[in-house]
Amino acid sequence: MCLQREEHLKARSYERTPERQGYANGYKAKTVKTKMGEITFDIPQVRDSDFYPSALEKGMRSERALTIALAEMYIQGVSTRKVKKITEMLCGYEVSASQVSRASAQLDEVLQKWRERELGEVRYLYLDARYEKVRENGMVLDLAVLIATGIKMTGEREVLGVSTSLSEHEQHWKAFLTSLKKRGLKGVKLIISDDHTGLSAARREVFGGIPRQRCQFHLQQNAGAYVPKKAMKKELAADIRAIFNASDREKAGEYLQWAIEKYAQSAPKLSLWMEENLAEGLTVLNFPLEHRRMIRTTNALERVNREIRRRTRVASIFPNEASC
Repeated sequence: MCLQREEHLKARSYERTPERQGYANGYKAKTVKTKMGEITFDIPQVRDSDFYPSALEKGMRSERALTIALAEMYIQGVSTRKVKKITEMLCGYEVSASQVSRASAQLDEVLQKWRERELGEVRYLYLDARYEKVRENGMVLDLAVLIATGIKMTGEREVLGVSTSLSEHEQHWKAFLTSLKKRGLKGVKLIISDDHTGLSAARREVFGGIPRQRCQFHLQQNAGAYVPKKAMKKELAADIRAIFNASDREKAGEYLQWAIEKYAQSAPKLSLWMEENLAEGLTVLNFPLEHRRMIRTTNALERVNREIRRRTRVASIFPNEASC
């Protein structure tokens, strides 16, 4: 740092030269938190100049590697309370929640690059939504988290994008789907999703003409809400499985019509619901047999959702939308 000061001044200590650009002005102590604990450095000062040695970043109080480690712990789902304990044991001091937040903010640039990357061709597009608690204007609100994953032409799975917003459902879905399209998403043969609020309208507007497969697992679960007697649930489940496991679209249609008529008297609301909804779960029968197992439900997204849940339950309530 002293050598850098001499280069900046164009003169060594006590040396008189015509090129001199200023004068040394002693030293100022600065404590930096490192993996070896706290270390106090004497930073060379220069009178009437903004000189600062490149060996230490201006304003930096923690070593870069340590800061990145703090951010990584937080992203992996370690609570700030546990991070404080870890740093106290390893480094002999504790960090505050705001320090951890500042450290994780350094990853924003990396995240932004990932969010804006080109997508290319995707054969099957999976869409799902979940909710997180976030504080907004003194109130705790449900923040919608939209997730898109896809299966590429090569058969590889990939998380395509994640979006968070407190806006209306349809507007949020439309903005999210439009952003995927702008990033070069093309070649989609089928969209697999559940019946989320606002998704259908947004999907038709942005991806009009691309068929949709409603998640068969969620359809079977939803059907249970229309059963008048609990004893009927087992029988109903078997009937719906027979429809979904049909060898082709024609047979599935026949089974569906039979089931609608079967429950028309004993469970009229269920019969009407089946007529209006179950056909949306049969689109998969228009696709190759070897692909049907992976595109009949949104189960491929469950792994992603579990990983998100494992991390976000540590935060419980996010202080704002940006932090989520």
